[in-house]
Amino acid sequence: MVLDHKREHSSCWAAALSISAKIGCSAHRLLDWGKRAGVPSDMAEKPAALERENRELRQAHEILRKELDYFAELD
Repeated sequence: MVLDHKREHSSCWAAALSISAKIGCSAHRLLDWGKRAGVPSDMAEKPAALERENRELRQAHEILRKELDYFAELD
């Protein structure tokens, strides 16, 4: 919740103070609730996607290199 409203405030702390006053808890507790263990899912998926893209680009590069060698032999 704090991160969703961070743009409306000067900092995470200011957002936590504003929201905590409205819902009746401490700002420290609210910030603790917002922390999650581990890496966000979109960040966890990125390395796998980059590895897949890298593999595809290497395969395409290899195909193009072989085609270039083939056409160079025709000359």
